[in-house]
Amino acid sequence: MSTWLLLLVTAVAGGAGAGLRYTVDRLVPPRRGFPLGILVVNVTGSFALGVLTGIGTVLAPDVAVALGVGLLGGFTTFSTVAVESVLLAEKGRWRDAAANLGGTLVLAVLAAAGGIALGALAGGSLA
Repeated sequence: MSTWLLLLVTAVAGGAGAGLRYTVDRLVPPRRGFPLGILVVNVTGSFALGVLTGIGTVLAPDVAVALGVGLLGGFTTFSTVAVESVLLAEKGRWRDAAANLGGTLVLAVLAAAGGIALGALAGGSLA
């Protein structure tokens, strides 16, 4: 795939990922003001990127870039976690702000590790 076509495909995938993020965030409403939808987005996105990373060379490199950088890059969002945490802190909800930051970090890392392990198993069985 040419560089320009890869950029185009990645940009389109990124737009699709952003739309998917918005959809999931709307389908998973906040719980007592806690931004649960974005937590779900970041944890599932981390898991999916882990699987994509774990399967290694099963996918063509261009497909992996379009899915990882484009779709999942557009889907997940650290900036929203940061803003939501600041907004919670500004309301004096320090525990929720810390839970949002810490929970996102811990759960996303665990999800990514689980995804990599699962992807490695799938990649090993397909290779």
